Amino acid sequence: MHPATPPSPSLPPRLCVGVLSGTSVDAADAALCRVDGTGADVKLQLLAHVSHPFTPDLVARVLGPQDARSLCSLNFELGERFAEAVLAVIARAGVKREDVHVVGSHGQTMAHLPSDLSAIASTLQIGEAAVIAERTGLPVVSDFRTRDMAVGGQGAPLVPYLDWAVFRNRERPEVTRAFLNLGGIANISVVGEHVDDTLAFDTGPANMVLDGLARRVTKGRLACDRDGSLSSQGQVIPALLEELLAHPFLARPPPRSAGREGFGEPLVDRLWAAAPERPHDLMATARAFTVEATARAFDTWVRPRFPRLEAVYVSGGGTRNPVLMADLRARLAPVPLERLDVLGFPEEAKEAALFALLAAEHRAGTPANVRPATGAGRRVVLGKLTP
Repeated sequence: MHPATPPSPSLPPRLCVGVLSGTSVDAADAALCRVDGTGADVKLQLLAHVSHPFTPDLVARVLGPQDARSLCSLNFELGERFAEAVLAVIARAGVKREDVHVVGSHGQTMAHLPSDLSAIASTLQIGEAAVIAERTGLPVVSDFRTRDMAVGGQGAPLVPYLDWAVFRNRERPEVTRAFLNLGGIANISVVGEHVDDTLAFDTGPANMVLDGLARRVTKGRLACDRDGSLSSQGQVIPALLEELLAHPFLARPPPRSAGREGFGEPLVDRLWAAAPERPHDLMATARAFTVEATARAFDTWVRPRFPRLEAVYVSGGGTRNPVLMADLRARLAPVPLERLDVLGFPEEAKEAALFALLAAEHRAGTPANVRPATGAGRRVVLGKLTP
């Protein structure tokens, strides 16, 4: 067993870029951040954020069936798209490229198979780091999940480190905050003073099922349930909702992580086949599935352990669906539900900022996996460096 490299006792401020495309596969998001310090003393300031939408053709190819040839091609193509986003956010911030310390690229997850889904735990993110390094002239840290999985962890969720390091209540360390991210998958982190006291796990689907149905309902015109406009036209199908809520993932205790394997296109196909003549009812049922899966996880694992939460702070694309947010607010009451923005940080930049932070911690030699969240055997430095 090799111990992690000890962090530097004194680190100057670094400019770091984070870039990714999430499980919704809608865009390359990049954030330029100033990172000061490391570990428990780290501070992060967002300087700029960009989102470069993917073309419908690229989205279809990422979501479509894959073989070695298509993965090979997409790996390099996405590397180009991520590099463009990195250069764009540096330009938007008005800083010199040579002043940027590192790029952290999560890439695009194509498969995520923790030990409860596969005899061989594994994960695959693409978006070639060498292409990003060559196009930007900057060192790139990528593949953040793999080291955690190598020491027995789920490799996800990764965002609890940011939630603890940046968003915990430093002025009142005894206060506990919860952070809910509504991307393609929903995940929650509950953080206090100490990182090892963090509770974090994937609750289940957020927008992934809704997005897949929206593309079918509108024949590709819409890629999401924009403003809740589709799901609000329908009524929940109770029997179908109960069938969805019997999904085995939802009964597993944390640590747990989910992905397209459980809540992606195969599930959407099955839903569509169940009632193609009732498209808006399917959308309403999918929205209720997200709300109820999230709320039941909260009731089962969060409320009993943390009965006096300050609030649940929400980020991710789901915050732009007012109907979904209203349903969640009612279901989680009396705990307040707030957008992350109320803490002074734009929610749409959060995930990209995470990878700026993780890249900075990699260069500092600071372990950044949260063991209670992933189940890893020990804390490790995350990522691989492409100079």
